Amino acid sequence: MAYDDPIYRPQDPDQTERFGPAARHRAAAQGDVPEDGGPTTDVAEPALAGPGRDRVAVHLVWETVLLVAVVVLAYLLYRDHPAVVRGTALDSLLVAGAALGLLVLAAGLSLRASAPNLAVGPVAIASALHLAENGDRGVLPAMLPAVVAVMATGLVVAILVVVLHVPGWAASLAAGLGAVVFIQQRSAPVDVQGDFDPTEASIYLFGGFVALAVLGGVFGSIGAVRRAVGRFRPVGDPARRAGGLAALFTGTAIVVSMLFAMTAGALLGSGGASPVAPTPGIEWTGLAMGIALLSGTSAFGRRGGVFGTILAVVLFALFDTYADEQGWNFSPYGVAAVALAGGLLVTRLVEFYGRPRPAVTVPAPPVAEVDDRDDRGWGTYPTERPDSWSAVLPAQPVGSRDEPWRTDRWDSTDR
Repeated sequence: MAYDDPIYRPQDPDQTERFGPAARHRAAAQGDVPEDGGPTTDVAEPALAGPGRDRVAVHLVWETVLLVAVVVLAYLLYRDHPAVVRGTALDSLLVAGAALGLLVLAAGLSLRASAPNLAVGPVAIASALHLAENGDRGVLPAMLPAVVAVMATGLVVAILVVVLHVPGWAASLAAGLGAVVFIQQRSAPVDVQGDFDPTEASIYLFGGFVALAVLGGVFGSIGAVRRAVGRFRPVGDPARRAGGLAALFTGTAIVVSMLFAMTAGALLGSGGASPVAPTPGIEWTGLAMGIALLSGTSAFGRRGGVFGTILAVVLFALFDTYADEQGWNFSPYGVAAVALAGGLLVTRLVEFYGRPRPAVTVPAPPVAEVDDRDDRGWGTYPTERPDSWSAVLPAQPVGSRDEPWRTDRWDSTDR
């Protein structure tokens, strides 16, 4: 029996594989569509941003390790050098932590957007030198030209990245080299001009950094936001463009990271007792990238924790202060190299244990076998006799028996 209604018609195995329950479960496991069939909340296409929803347990475990390390180092610093965590010394420590934190936020934001900004260090040093030279005019008048220059530089880098679709590290490296040219025009340390002292607002500065880090981590833990920001994450052919929305998010991340780096440099170049040295700033880029990776941000983009940036910045600030008090001398480039190496190990852990869970394949329902005669529909009859047709009665031998309806058989002479 055949059914013309598609509701009762047996399903094609290919259609079942593509649109059946198993296919929908696989798509839900990859983050394409919800398993209940509702509208998807993900912004990025899975072919561009990578499949699946990231697991956050690895970030919680790693942030617990960072918290334990912070507590141990804070105890050692308080036990051996209690004066460092009191009074003006504590204010200076908070300002230094806020400046380093903004620099790490700049690096971490660009990493989340899969467009690493290697110009954060040179931009910070150039901003510090500019404010140190022009601080006597006031903080805002002195920083206004720097804001315009940094935003213009960020826009140029963003256009190169999102229009030409080139790696962010390459475009930002060119911008960083341009900032180094500005730095090399000073052959000697620059004395800080002006009377602005950021230590008077140390609590607010460090609190602002903490608030930015927490808000960024919370929003970055949302699946839709995480996938939208990390749409430049390399998961396929790099020649494929990720679309206008991805260009908007990535370009904004690059410009904001430039502004964060400039603000960090402004804190370093204002109110300090020591002059600002005209260093290339590459060591600051390496240090910021290393701390961002140690905080749990992936070097491939998109993935990251919530409190890891705060804990990693506090840990390094405490370590730097403890090393100074102990009289240990470390090369900034060596510290940056160690931080980067450790951050790459953390990236491997984050990528391995933070990847989406594998999809559970649900077997498709079996396809019922239907008699071939039913496929012809109602009222359809065969037009040809099958070859296997056989007569019902056997063939009768010729002349072996009399005709039963003969008329002469009833004529009997005996009767």
